[in-house]
Amino acid sequence: MPSRVLLAAVAAATGAALLLTGPGAQAGAAGTSLKTLAESGGHYFGTALTQSNLSNSTLTAVASSQFDMVTPGNEMKWDTTEPSNGNYNFGPGDQIVSYAKANGMRVRGHNLVWHSQLPGWVSNLPSNQVQGVMESHITTEATHYKGQVYAWDVVNEPFNEDGSLRQDAFYNAMGSGYLADALRTAHAADPNAKLYLNDYNIEGENAKSNAMYNLVASLKSQGVPIDGVGLESHFIVGQVPSDMKANMQRFTALGVNVAVTELDDRIQLPANSGSLAQQAADYATVVNDCLAVAGCVGVSQWGVGDADSWIPGAFSGYGAATMYDNNYQPKPAYSAVVTALGGSSPTPSSSPTSSPSSSPSSSASPSSGPGAGCRVGAVVNAWNTGLTENLTITNTGTTALNSWSLAFTLPGGQTVTSAWNTAITPSSGAVTATSLSYNGTLAPGAATTVGFQATHTGNTAAPTAFTLNGTACTIG
Repeated sequence: MPSRVLLAAVAAATGAALLLTGPGAQAGAAGTSLKTLAESGGHYFGTALTQSNLSNSTLTAVASSQFDMVTPGNEMKWDTTEPSNGNYNFGPGDQIVSYAKANGMRVRGHNLVWHSQLPGWVSNLPSNQVQGVMESHITTEATHYKGQVYAWDVVNEPFNEDGSLRQDAFYNAMGSGYLADALRTAHAADPNAKLYLNDYNIEGENAKSNAMYNLVASLKSQGVPIDGVGLESHFIVGQVPSDMKANMQRFTALGVNVAVTELDDRIQLPANSGSLAQQAADYATVVNDCLAVAGCVGVSQWGVGDADSWIPGAFSGYGAATMYDNNYQPKPAYSAVVTALGGSSPTPSSSPTSSPSSSPSSSASPSSGPGAGCRVGAVVNAWNTGLTENLTITNTGTTALNSWSLAFTLPGGQTVTSAWNTAITPSSGAVTATSLSYNGTLAPGAATTVGFQATHTGNTAAPTAFTLNGTACTIG
């Protein structure tokens, strides 16, 4: 979706955030890198890069340490690769591919046919010349990158929101048949590349995703080579579709893979602890949905950090949409993804990460005892009658926990209405927050962040005492 102009925008300040700090934190926990964790389960975790990004050493340090798939932001689109009829320019795309090769990363080709960033000369062609030009462009570009690209977004964003096909130069000249022709042409040029159709707002079940589903079913029935559907996943915080997993499953039931291709989750600025916590929950939901579907091959974030995100230039007043802030420090969403992928949440210290925790041994205990210890940090964000509170729980002991219960007393007048990364009972007074299936293991030195939303009658203070599995915790 993002265009060249929008990708040039630099994100506005994100406001207060929960960050990891210390030397090397910008690389975001090398010991629990996203790519290592994803690869251990047979998936990839990617990002998007533009040619200009390659000169930013801070950005590329994060990209090379965390991601194993690269999507070129603009460098393989038609206006770059064939700005005039028959005159090709693969230099910018080649730079992205060279960077990927040098850092052991694969490449998602993006894209061969799209109504946007399309040179005017294509749109102005007589209808009887469009098919030949499209086939020539696909053949030339796919042949140039043959053997160097894992997958192609062959046709990008073919649908309107109501499920009708866009009436662009290709549809107007060839009708709906241009999609099958584009896929067949790409396959002939590079038979080993995975071929995708890619679009936005098809993450849940709706008119647009129904149209994509019907198209894929039709293409498969005709024997047209198609390997996958890309779900762009440009979300607004708190609005990840609840039926995303079910939607993925119905696509994979057709015999194709799915991938999350352009993930970001925009926040109305300034970001605060509550919106960042919700963003973390959203990122975890997307990753968990993918992991739960056998045919979901991986997730790619669109951009590396907030400083190179396209969102502020496209959506006025919004930003902070990625896992890394303007200084390429990891945000709560990063920790949530690490946890979702099976790693240990990083801890805020000069040693920015813990290694992925091993399976708890028989000596690991959920109760207090020798070697027990804990620390709890609380961050409250309050408004007229409500608040959100994030609790970072650190195991400061020498014994691993394989489940945990955090007990504390809510100040008078506070009533919990919802929670994330934990279950809290009862809703007021003396309460207990318990671990969930994915965050119960806390190795020594490891931490996890949970939180809740509550109403209040005036007292917005944080609890003053916590016990973890019966052990009193330090505060801060």
